[in-house]
Amino acid sequence: MAIQPALHTTQLRRVFVFSLSVRLFHWINALSIFVLAVTGYLIGNPPALLTSQEAYQGYWFGITRFIHFIFAYIFLFNFVIRIYRLFFGNRFETWRNFIPSNKGFFREIWQVVRTDFLFTRGHLVSIGHNALAGISYLFLFILMILQIITGFGIYAAMSDAVIVDLFNWVVPIFGGDAATRLWHHIFMWGFVVFTLIHIYLVFYHDYVDGRGEVSSIFGGWKFVESDTMKEQDTTDYNK
Repeated sequence: MAIQPALHTTQLRRVFVFSLSVRLFHWINALSIFVLAVTGYLIGNPPALLTSQEAYQGYWFGITRFIHFIFAYIFLFNFVIRIYRLFFGNRFETWRNFIPSNKGFFREIWQVVRTDFLFTRGHLVSIGHNALAGISYLFLFILMILQIITGFGIYAAMSDAVIVDLFNWVVPIFGGDAATRLWHHIFMWGFVVFTLIHIYLVFYHDYVDGRGEVSSIFGGWKFVESDTMKEQDTTDYNK
């Protein structure tokens, strides 16, 4: 039997969860990953375009690489800002939401697994990210770091920029240019898989929990039951 959405019989309270900077990070990151994945795929597998123009008259591949490099910088600086918020964001945005720190964290992971994959009903206490989502975002951050260092490591051979020169050590560590490019390509598919699962689970929990999961990443607010509010310290919602 399909799981039914939550039927709220208690009063709901609107709680501010995600700050503007984190919401902007989410959407800039989504756009960057999409553009980088498309342009990166074209760079790795350039199509043969039949045209009557001379080669010097068509610069589409150079433009594709330029767009890829521009969004690589956007991806990098956007991630740096998110790292800052991991330490100075509100209580729902900091690193404590992504690293298991107590038994309750692991209990909630199992509870979310039962809801997501076994379709059982449960009462989730978390207001921000649930524990399983927090773990998945931790792996996403690690994936972002690996993608950044391999991408800029490849770029280091063709740029004298100060930031790019910081990544000259990457290619030797990964076993050469070809191996680094292969890992960079594999990491890209990691983002594709993560995105598909992420979109499904966000809409699924929006339907099942009825807390405004989808709208929270636009406006920052969620709707929380009164009994849930009593179970957590709620003194820092609007930081």
